[in-house]
Amino acid sequence: MVAKVIGVCGGCLREKPEEARPFVEAAHARSRRLFGLPTCPPQAADGTPCGLCAHRCRVPKGGVGYCGLPLGKRTTAVVSWYHDPLPTNCVADFVCPGGTGRGHPRYAHTLGPEYGYKNLAVFYEACSFDCLFCQNWHYRLETRRATPVSPGAVVDAVDGRTACICFFGGDPTPQLPHALEVARRALAAHSGRILRICWETNGSMNPGLLGEMVELALASGGVIKFDLKAWTDGVHRALTGASNAQTLANFARAAARAGERPEIPLLVASTLLVPGYVDADEVAGVARFIADLNPTIPYNLLAFYPNCLMEDLPPTSWTHMERCVTAAKEAGLATVHIGNRHLLWPGDYAGADDRTLT
Repeated sequence: MVAKVIGVCGGCLREKPEEARPFVEAAHARSRRLFGLPTCPPQAADGTPCGLCAHRCRVPKGGVGYCGLPLGKRTTAVVSWYHDPLPTNCVADFVCPGGTGRGHPRYAHTLGPEYGYKNLAVFYEACSFDCLFCQNWHYRLETRRATPVSPGAVVDAVDGRTACICFFGGDPTPQLPHALEVARRALAAHSGRILRICWETNGSMNPGLLGEMVELALASGGVIKFDLKAWTDGVHRALTGASNAQTLANFARAAARAGERPEIPLLVASTLLVPGYVDADEVAGVARFIADLNPTIPYNLLAFYPNCLMEDLPPTSWTHMERCVTAAKEAGLATVHIGNRHLLWPGDYAGADDRTLT
């Protein structure tokens, strides 16, 4: 099974990465041009260094980083937000206080799902990756026209029924100083009550900033949700345009703190099962990595749905999902969850559009 935009299969990406590299680079160059983004992380000799993520861009005067944002004082951000009733479709819903009541009464309002309360979903409109299947790609059409806002504007959206704040996107990484300031101000303004700070991220941030995220999540009863998109670096680069080295290193750093608050998982990992690319072997690699760190870290396997530049692939099949669940459990993980079941293709891929199959 081959996505037209990539032009090579997952097996070639794993076994012949150097031969596959030109196809991968061409795919992401096309993706970036469609949205007016730099095709590679800028490294201008006289540029201003940015240390927020793994790309370590040197941004030229008047230019933007790989994420599409200019360097600035970082006191404002391109961000939007909305309230989501709890329980919601959070990646960690199956283990978090909002979905289960874990940590009650210190971190949860009820012994079960927090009906009647809500999450403040804070969407950062930039990303350090270039996922070819991005379900939120539409934000790229508006980012440069959007008016940046201060942390206070987001904090003002927290009301008496807000039980948690989730920073996601895009990804919070390119604007993480702003997100951290929002979190700190919100906790200070609502001290003495439940307000969990949660993050959903690709994990490519500066390790020092990760440490601040961990502290805020631990103290408030929040969860950090890492998207571990693939195990093999070649597959990861094909799907996201970036290496997974810093993501895995940061996940290991956060995992070292997981035992400090055992009643609620600090970390939840998720992987999107992209047909033809993220198969049981990829999942087994991710799962072994997690299990070696801490086998109690929950793992959520998510069904793929055709989107963005990978619309020619079918949704994840039930057979694909079942193989991956088995692989994750055999790798030693105690909690493996199937997310967004409603998207799963019945059975296997028989009957899929022939253009998607090889």
